Amino acid sequence: MDTRTAPARLRIARLRETMNAQGAHAVLVPSSDPHISEYLPGHWQGREWFSGFTGSMGTLVVTLTDAALFADMRYWEQAERELLGSGIALVRIPTGGAMHHLDWIATHLAAGNVLAVDGQVLGLAAAKALQALCDEKGIALKTGADPLADAWEGRAGLPAAPLFEHTAPQAAVARAAKLAQVRAGMATHGATHHFVSTVDDIAWVTNLRGADVEYNPVFLAHLLVGQNEATLFVGAGKVSPALAATLASDGVRVADYREAPAALAALPAGSVLLVDPKRVTLGLRQSVADGVRVVEAINPSVLAKSRKTAEEAAFIREAMAEDGAAMCAFYAWFEAAMARGERITELTVDEKLTAERAKRKGFVGLSFSTIAAFNANGAMPHYRALPELHAVIEGNGLLLIDSGGQYLGGTTDITRVWPIGQITADHKRDFTLVLKGTMALSRARFPKGTLSPMLDALARAPLWAESMDYGHGTGHGVGYFLAVHEGPQSISKAVPEPTMAMEPGMVTSIEPGLYRPGRWGVRIENLVLNVPAQASEFGEFLEFETLTLCPIDTRCIDVALLRADEIAWLNQYHATVRARLAPRVSGDALAWLMARTEALRLG
Repeated sequence: MDTRTAPARLRIARLRETMNAQGAHAVLVPSSDPHISEYLPGHWQGREWFSGFTGSMGTLVVTLTDAALFADMRYWEQAERELLGSGIALVRIPTGGAMHHLDWIATHLAAGNVLAVDGQVLGLAAAKALQALCDEKGIALKTGADPLADAWEGRAGLPAAPLFEHTAPQAAVARAAKLAQVRAGMATHGATHHFVSTVDDIAWVTNLRGADVEYNPVFLAHLLVGQNEATLFVGAGKVSPALAATLASDGVRVADYREAPAALAALPAGSVLLVDPKRVTLGLRQSVADGVRVVEAINPSVLAKSRKTAEEAAFIREAMAEDGAAMCAFYAWFEAAMARGERITELTVDEKLTAERAKRKGFVGLSFSTIAAFNANGAMPHYRALPELHAVIEGNGLLLIDSGGQYLGGTTDITRVWPIGQITADHKRDFTLVLKGTMALSRARFPKGTLSPMLDALARAPLWAESMDYGHGTGHGVGYFLAVHEGPQSISKAVPEPTMAMEPGMVTSIEPGLYRPGRWGVRIENLVLNVPAQASEFGEFLEFETLTLCPIDTRCIDVALLRADEIAWLNQYHATVRARLAPRVSGDALAWLMARTEALRLG
């Protein structure tokens, strides 16, 4: 294979030409934008454009002679394939938040070298760690310009989709009330102003939604909240006059997106500005006037939006039922089509499942790109079928489907695994061990305020007992008609922080997995809601209400590995799924639901 003309290789060569012209010895390209987003508009997908790696997380570092991409285990197989011929080395890191690229930079740059990175997309917390390294090694850090600009041909512009209002009844908390919550949080820090860049926080505070980022109903904006007024910095023409008037009635002024840095520079001397170092960029922080005192703490909205109200929880349950009904219709069709011998691919699964969701009440769009992964493809946790590279579902094995929807009343995320043809005892063993982990965590009771990473081992224990493990987190927070991944809680191996405390109203995924590269993967995922459990002399306790409504295929279970209490939990779950979904489906979908929710009997 002649790799000399591989697109990524040519683009890296062009980047090195501009690096030479700019006097830079290395360029750091994070997967980020001015809003520290997980999913990026095309304008800021520089890491993908220059490397060819399409995963949602990863860091690229390019020197004049070497290049490396840092990705966690969810993307290792994908990255190996997509980097082929690029001349970029894959560096395997344990988690998406790992900082191994700092060690690589330290060994590949010498004192006096210049490292360039766009400060407008570099998170403030990450910038502090990078600056500390550069100071230690004598490396000059250049953050004042975008080092990719001159090398990036055909770069996309900024999205221009209009904003719309998320209204009652689904928007159960008024905009004015949310602004009051934010100001109460500001007051605890003595702040006169608060600057917010994270797009899901801004959408939540303002009760606005948009379409600037694929799968996420958010929009590019910054928000400056004062004690009596707020300014929303958003692209020209994105807010209609009528909507601007509505915002003004709640004390929110609309300004041009590009004016945010100037507004920070114009804050009066003596002001106290609250910013979240994990959720604001270095470039914006550097815009703040010298006479302003800056307080660094988590955005109050991060904590507030994670705790869904009782009214919001009711709408989420409704969205889950609509989502479950869509899945019943899809899986009924799928099994019948397979029995008829129709040709079905991973792409077909995505197309048909999306079509069924689109029929449901309140559906707006998908919450992420559907993962339909057969056999070996299921061993890649973030696999995506493409027209030029996908599998036909035929023969024997396991089909993993991870999918979700955005509804006006909530966001869904579910993973199920289905048997195709004849499956083996090894398939069933892996499936059952993962299921035991899902059930163990789903049944947990814990003190209110427990730091979420402390719960991670409950889901891993059944796998650990067999010397098995998985390389991704067990659970992430989920938004309310917002981002499918949100904080602050994270059920994972992350270092616990006080902000990760589990509180009533939080919605979190439970998704342990097991992956055998080149063979198959198993992941079983439900969303759960933190609800009060019985209090005692030892304080308040929480437990999980399982929100997701879809059968777990008992044909994949090795019943001998389950205890009686685990079978009882599964049977109760299936009874709930049947009761909640049966009124919403009919015909083949109802017959499928009844068959897949039959009680499981102890061996």
